[in-house]
Amino acid sequence: MPSYSRSQIVTAGQVGFYHCVARCVRRAYLCGAEQATGKSFEHRKEWVESRLARLAKSMAVDICGFAVMSNHIHLVVRIRPDVAASWSAEEVVRRWWKLFGGRRDGQEQAASPSAAERAALLADPERVETLRQRLADLSWFMRSLCEPIARRANREDGCTGRFWEGRFKSQALLDEAAILACSIYVDLNPIRAGIAKTPETSRHTSAARRIEARKRRARRRKLAAAGTTDVPVSKLSPSPSAAWLCRLSLQPGQELPSSKKKGFLEMSLTQYLKLLDWTGRQIRRGKRGSIPAHLAPIFERLRIDDAKWVTTVKTLGRTFHRAVGRAESLMAKAATSGLRWIAGMSGSRAAFG
Repeated sequence: MPSYSRSQIVTAGQVGFYHCVARCVRRAYLCGAEQATGKSFEHRKEWVESRLARLAKSMAVDICGFAVMSNHIHLVVRIRPDVAASWSAEEVVRRWWKLFGGRRDGQEQAASPSAAERAALLADPERVETLRQRLADLSWFMRSLCEPIARRANREDGCTGRFWEGRFKSQALLDEAAILACSIYVDLNPIRAGIAKTPETSRHTSAARRIEARKRRARRRKLAAAGTTDVPVSKLSPSPSAAWLCRLSLQPGQELPSSKKKGFLEMSLTQYLKLLDWTGRQIRRGKRGSIPAHLAPIFERLRIDDAKWVTTVKTLGRTFHRAVGRAESLMAKAATSGLRWIAGMSGSRAAFG
């Protein structure tokens, strides 16, 4: 993805979906094992997920998908300025302080503001509105994710300087076909890289988290049916919760929800996981099989060329640049950006019809 002005990609003040990628520099390893020394940095994946969970609870940003790789992170997010606009001034200050409070408690978390500190912020309405905008801003979200990880990694490595590339890459996802293709692309990254063989074994991805959450729910139902309700949640599964992930399923025809907890695709989790599994199998085999009958209607509704679906997912990062979507969506994005055309048009027609 080449570099473009962020204003040409992100429409300020509007709800929008984006694919973001942050990469390490100086041949640094975010996680995994470094071949030169054999040192493992796998624990840093937990840092990333923990930070994502914290940001999801405080900022007006839905985390729809993610994949933590050895030296980069993929994210599918939805920025929600409409949600931030509904917060009271007190709520804005509380959320901001939770993330960026200057003082720390014994657990290195932001200490609660004193009454005087809270009153000082609330007494400045312009400052509160600036904080409200930042809590729903894509650049501030990525900054809030990457900077703490960089500082922590540098302390562990005993060095200073940049840990991430100076600029994260982003693509606007303009319609549901683009959101679906990018979500599959992100969840299958470990499979494409040869790190995992199946979505459920692709640790530190949104797909693995959703599969684990489904197993937890099934386990709870089984225990409830058996009359055993006093088993701690921590005993149901060793994996962390996925409650901070945006729910996948959005009912057909449902308007954009006012709640952050609603879904983002007009398909069930079962349908998504079946499509994810089928696509991953074709990528691993290096050849394309036929689309199962129960998945065909999804492609018909989204006007996706099923014969080129696997190629679309495998080459999404190279085919599209500042935006992903159908040809008409790309043209509309170009118009709003003051451009005559936008890169990726031919790939869009081939992939989405």
